[in-house]
Amino acid sequence: MSTARRTLLIAVLVAAAGGLVFATGAAVVDGPGDTFAEERLAVHPVDGPNDAYAYLNDDDEIVVDVSGSNPKLPSDFEGVNPGTLASADGVFTITYTADEYARVWIEHPEENVTFVADGESIEGEANNVTLGPEETVAVGLEVDARGAVAGTQLGGDDFDIRAEIAEPESMSSNADGEEEDDDGDGLVTTVRRPAPASRAFEGRGLSPGEGVTFDAGAMEIVGDDVTLDRVRIEGVTGGDVAFETVGRPGPFASAGPLNDALGAAPNGYFEFDHAFTAEEVSRVRFSVSVDREYLNETGGDPDDISLYRRSESAPGGWERLETERVDPAVRRLLDLPEDRIHVTAPTDDFSVFAVATDRARIRATDASLDSEAVDAGESAVVRATVANEGRDDGARDVTLTADGEPLATQRVELDPDETASLAFEAAFDEPGTYDLAVDGVSAGTLAVGDPAGDGDEDDTASVEGGTDDGGTAAPDGDASGPPTEEPSGIDPSNLVGLAVFLAIVLASVALVRRMPRS
Repeated sequence: MSTARRTLLIAVLVAAAGGLVFATGAAVVDGPGDTFAEERLAVHPVDGPNDAYAYLNDDDEIVVDVSGSNPKLPSDFEGVNPGTLASADGVFTITYTADEYARVWIEHPEENVTFVADGESIEGEANNVTLGPEETVAVGLEVDARGAVAGTQLGGDDFDIRAEIAEPESMSSNADGEEEDDDGDGLVTTVRRPAPASRAFEGRGLSPGEGVTFDAGAMEIVGDDVTLDRVRIEGVTGGDVAFETVGRPGPFASAGPLNDALGAAPNGYFEFDHAFTAEEVSRVRFSVSVDREYLNETGGDPDDISLYRRSESAPGGWERLETERVDPAVRRLLDLPEDRIHVTAPTDDFSVFAVATDRARIRATDASLDSEAVDAGESAVVRATVANEGRDDGARDVTLTADGEPLATQRVELDPDETASLAFEAAFDEPGTYDLAVDGVSAGTLAVGDPAGDGDEDDTASVEGGTDDGGTAAPDGDASGPPTEEPSGIDPSNLVGLAVFLAIVLASVALVRRMPRS
């Protein structure tokens, strides 16, 4: 049994109004921590909405402080409102860093304060939380001010974090190359290694309500670059469990490939074939690692490694699991290789799984023209909406094309689920019609007319077609098109005017000759 006594300050004066409001949010393990139980348990203040209520003192011990003495709370802090039950989901975290599992709970005498995890009390051994390797529990608070009046002091005291650490007592290998782990209480786990990319696991003598972690021995998913390292079975009813895993770089025929439309690039896949029911096992947690150099070669980001589960009901047929990257401090305590990225993810359904790198998926979703016709040399505005439908932020060049040829480019940077509105100006010197599109999404057809024309409709480019030399397009069904001028010919329509002009000139000459001379 290991115990760590830590400080709890709940000298909270209940305020008449405008008191403390706890935020809720997920806990994040980060930064220095308070370690005990031979450094197999690490306690960290959260990095999130409730990070003001816990901190490390000068001795690197956790302090939970909901009082006016807390240096991280505002100076005008007054307390909680009377008659209320205030709660905070995730004030500090407890992470187990050893190889098997631990049962953790908290004890303290204060009746008005309750330590909770997932909304349930973790006070007393009967309410312990079982943690597997690298597993973290977020611990929150409930402060009961019901029945109190303004000015009431709820009190405060130290609290004890207690843990029972269960370690394997013996390890042996049998003649078939199997590894057996006997914890001395009747629990025996067996891992068979018939091939580098497959494993068979068996656990015998499991106690009801307990869990067990199997060492997968870096089972290959994508060679040594992506491996399955551990599998933890939780919430068993007792008795025996058995399952097998198989890894491969490409998809399984039974599941098909992970759809890149989800904004994830698959690295590899593994299949989980089990011989237990959902009533016997409530949850499975996978621990996977990826080689850093492999990520660099594939253009992946260490923070974007995620696990997906094949699910017919999920959009795109795949469900993203709540994947967590193992904190560097935990990695060092577990002596995990530094040249690999280590992640864990839980699941309560079992099928085919994919290890993937989340990416941005930026594309144009619609495009339109402000005007469908302009004169040559005039600008038309093309508007487009661009969205990031992926799971990572990113940047991308978005291109306007005319008849498939690039015309203009703009660069956008978007967070996941973020959209942007773009505007392009398109101008053409040659009359005709142009099909405009933004990243392949049609914006419509632009008709460009000839500004030198006399204003007749025949001088405006047709929406249906155009010519390469800038002339007016022929109407549909008329193959002859407009008349063509000869290089040195005379238009017959001009001969009538010339004849009239010559007649006037000749008449004038005749009159001059007939006039009497003085």
